[in-house]
Amino acid sequence: MFACGAVYADGPPAAASMSAPASASGSGNSGKYGIGKPIDNAALARWNIDVSPDGHGLPAGSGTVAAGAHVFAAKCAMCHGKGGEGGIGDPLVGGAGTLTSATPKKTVGSYWPYATTLFDYIRRAMPYNAPESLSADEVYSVSAWLLYMNGIVPEHTTLDAKTLPRVRMPNREGFIPDPRPGAL
Repeated sequence: MFACGAVYADGPPAAASMSAPASASGSGNSGKYGIGKPIDNAALARWNIDVSPDGHGLPAGSGTVAAGAHVFAAKCAMCHGKGGEGGIGDPLVGGAGTLTSATPKKTVGSYWPYATTLFDYIRRAMPYNAPESLSADEVYSVSAWLLYMNGIVPEHTTLDAKTLPRVRMPNREGFIPDPRPGAL
């Protein structure tokens, strides 16, 4: 893999040079350009946290609406408002039926196509001041609370890797599939 936007004077390094063993000098540098080193699977696994729309990649754990209310109040409300109505952060609740209006309100309930990718976004990017700091249980709980506040799941819902992909979002059909080969 190459860094996004990387420019190489002689073209990108050959695939073989990307996995060459560390140099004999012990510097850890390898490959044609003498920089970098191979990454081991354990180090890669820490970064491989994406969750796909079908739920592939969801971690073990679970969360409830009730627990999500507490996590949201402690770690999210300062930006998104006490009830998810928005503040310095985007509104997360409401907006049903507004997408075709002159003033659409894009929220979890009105715009988001998959509950699994909601989980993925929260897990990677929230809270804004400490991304990736929430446990899997906290992310499942916040997801459950947001889905409940948007009228998508009942109050006593428990979400986990089996139940979250089954949640049907109101705007699921509002997106057009990308027909390009290799597209996600």
